[in-house]
Amino acid sequence: MLGCYGISGVHLALEPVDFRKSINGLSIIVQESFDLDPFDCSLYVFCNKNRDKIKILFWENNGFWLYYKRLEKGRFDWPEKSTSQKAIAVSERELSWLLDGLPMKQAKAHKPIRERLII
Repeated sequence: MLGCYGISGVHLALEPVDFRKSINGLSIIVQESFDLDPFDCSLYVFCNKNRDKIKILFWENNGFWLYYKRLEKGRFDWPEKSTSQKAIAVSERELSWLLDGLPMKQAKAHKPIRERLII
């Protein structure tokens, strides 16, 4: 679903947000707190205090998408805030793991190959 739009990046808010905020409120957080551009085709991912709800903000061509997921049981394995950063960049793969209820750092996952050499 989310992989078909030419996403340029994924940014996770490290602190929970008030889920009464919608597109305008979340866009302001992206712009003012994260110092990022909400119109740059990145996914901006927010969670609530209980970590059982996620909102994803995404700009596409002429308008914003706001995705919302609520878990019926369990919690998202959200990264802890350990620095002064307000948001962190993660890969689409890590976001997929997060949405599936897995830790974003999978020890047994295949590492990306950076060398582009055919022998």
